Amino acid sequence: MVRRFFSVRQMDLQQNHQCHPILLLSGPPSCGKTSLLFHFAFNSAMEAARQCTNGQVIFICNRRRLEAKPPYLSQGVDSSSEAFRRIRMKYVDDEEGIKKYFAAFHLHETFPATVVIDDFGDFFDTRSCQERYGNPRGRDLAMVRTLALCHNAMIHANETRPCKLVLSDTHHGDSPRLLFIYKRWVSTIFTIRGDGSGSFIVKDHSNSGGSKSAKYSVALQNLLLEEITEASES
Repeated sequence: MVRRFFSVRQMDLQQNHQCHPILLLSGPPSCGKTSLLFHFAFNSAMEAARQCTNGQVIFICNRRRLEAKPPYLSQGVDSSSEAFRRIRMKYVDDEEGIKKYFAAFHLHETFPATVVIDDFGDFFDTRSCQERYGNPRGRDLAMVRTLALCHNAMIHANETRPCKLVLSDTHHGDSPRLLFIYKRWVSTIFTIRGDGSGSFIVKDHSNSGGSKSAKYSVALQNLLLEEITEASES
């Protein structure tokens, strides 16, 4: 599954395809999370095109933040590819925009192949959430309710066709602070850490019988995959 964040052969994607409906990508600031998510969206669009389905990919983000730090593509990715036409950008400013989208999800005539939400946690303003819920942990409560709504939407969509939800969030330190919240709703978690030499390592923490990770770097406006490793559990 970690391969889906990079530009690799579609055959490789199919060989490593797993049916996890909700995924989280968590890493430190400025580690290329948006670029990884955009590659995931691109690969999903490519797969839909290969299967000759009309599935689209919805990329939910804050427009101002995206324009300030646009995603980088891997070398060799054709920016004029037909797959990009299947990616639909949806700009929201706060959690309300996310909740409105998923509250009406069941009304879609055709469900998207993948929904991506960049910087999920940044849509929840701590002060606003505390005031709304009258609770110092209002932000946590707001995230839980929104994740529950997203989860129900994915369960409903997957009764008809495969549909994935991919979230990203920023963490400081070794692990996501809100991991205890995400684990209730997210089936697969990927974490990113720096390797001390300017590169980053993204690791798959799913319970699929092995430890998978990829080493990559972001330089000269390119996302560069350096290596992918897979160590089976003994």
